[in-house]
Amino acid sequence: MTSSTNPSSIHVLGIDAGGTKTVCLLADAGGTVLAEARGGGANLQAAGELEVEKVLHQVMEEVIQPRGIRPAAICLGMAGVDREDDAAVVRAIMRRIGYQASITVTNDALVALVAGAGHDPGIVIISGTGSIAYGRNARGEAARAGGWGYVLGDEGSGYWIGRVALRAVVREADGRGRPTSLTPKILEHFTVHRPQDLVHEIYYKGARPSAIANVARHVQSAHEEGDAVAAEILRTAARELVASAASVAARLEMRDEPFTFVLAGGMFHAIPWLARAMCDMLPEIAPRSTVCVLEVEPAYGAVRLALAAAAGESRVPRYKPQA
Repeated sequence: MTSSTNPSSIHVLGIDAGGTKTVCLLADAGGTVLAEARGGGANLQAAGELEVEKVLHQVMEEVIQPRGIRPAAICLGMAGVDREDDAAVVRAIMRRIGYQASITVTNDALVALVAGAGHDPGIVIISGTGSIAYGRNARGEAARAGGWGYVLGDEGSGYWIGRVALRAVVREADGRGRPTSLTPKILEHFTVHRPQDLVHEIYYKGARPSAIANVARHVQSAHEEGDAVAAEILRTAARELVASAASVAARLEMRDEPFTFVLAGGMFHAIPWLARAMCDMLPEIAPRSTVCVLEVEPAYGAVRLALAAAAGESRVPRYKPQA
């Protein structure tokens, strides 16, 4: 079966490509999801162009090929694609495998925001392998803070939390830091016996950012046991994420407006304390706001954006110029 001009036969693809996993949804004109495919991470900086193309092609073929459907529109959400150079690379990939569909390439933060708040104003705070705050106001203006990648930023992300936890372990080993129950947990995680063995695991085995982010879950368990070092790591992560959200709210003049903060990304599920702290802290930025944890795949937001594109409506806001 192939899609025709009949609106009832229109199908779209919504894709969320993150640092850890890629999710592709095939949906009909009513937004009902007909099929789902999952693949590995497809972050351009971490994985490279060839790996990104391989993952995207795999998940798209998995939902399309058995059904003989030609999508009318595809929306891909991926970190970094609102930078011109990265956007050009990703658009070239999508042209090669895009099935002659209308293609929207946008930041994964917009996809997550639309999944949680629809097309209404809102601010999404993502804490996954990386981190970013992204918002859209009632005038259709967008702003972002963070999203600089694991070397330059990503404060409050899984990578950042995992890296700080690893540093706490080696600081304790040197006698420069406080004792912490993170040490036995992280040594067991990497199946090593001494902090010195972490050098081989991290450097010589070339641990990717997603592998460092996997360490973050141990910070939650250490915190539950009353570990002061873990507690300070999580408090700092929450403050960093809130600071990014505050910057976005101020630039978009949303502090006094009603809107939803959407918490998205694996860290808010892996570290429940972080989600609770954000729910307490964010209303101080915008008293009329509400806070929700995204419970559906961000790819549902990509489906909504693809359906809008199929109807000839652009739902991608423009960034507000900085003063």
